[in-house]
Amino acid sequence: MIRLSDVDRVFEVGEEPVYALKAVTLSMAAGTYASVMGPSGSGKSTLLNIIGLLDRPTRGRYLLEDVDTTHLSDDAQARVRREKIGFVFQFFHLVPRLTAAENIELPMILAGVNAGERKDRVREALTSLGIRDRSRHRPDQLSGGQRQRVAIARAVVMRPRIILADEPTGNLDRASGNEVVEILEELNRTGISLILVTHDPALGDRAFRKIIMEDGKIVSDTLKN
Repeated sequence: MIRLSDVDRVFEVGEEPVYALKAVTLSMAAGTYASVMGPSGSGKSTLLNIIGLLDRPTRGRYLLEDVDTTHLSDDAQARVRREKIGFVFQFFHLVPRLTAAENIELPMILAGVNAGERKDRVREALTSLGIRDRSRHRPDQLSGGQRQRVAIARAVVMRPRIILADEPTGNLDRASGNEVVEILEELNRTGISLILVTHDPALGDRAFRKIIMEDGKIVSDTLKN
């Protein structure tokens, strides 16, 4: 499903090239549950951004479901991203003036989903995430755990094949963080691939596959026994 071949991501700092990723080769099958770990600056988020089509490799190839995304136009990448990938971030990235239901509905409006189907999908997402009674609350009226549930609902409402989660529990207390992880793992059990960036060793160890990065390279890639 996901295949990166000899991917570099190079940034220019002054006149010096800085490798955020260097010769990364990686394959992931559909339905995978992988954690990506490593120190700050190791390339974890850059890798996630390339998989999520938020960034492009400087060199190398990225195939998603056998489609070479490397040279797709920006519009074509946006369409693939919208249809196949959901994002969950540490800082939620909810629109402050919109209600929970409106935040969840937003990607469907941008995708041109008709109003009746949008309403049904929002209701289904709110119910499945246990926040239907918070549908008319704005983000500042929600707890951190509730805001992350809204973010997850927004991520899955387009029925993606992949969820990319970047430190999804980083702003949550332990109890709320555990609830969020269990929600993501339940989504993975339905067949959605889950790739999770984390600094938390306990969280990283929950994944079936653990990838360790240092200095832009994958230094360890292990499967749970």
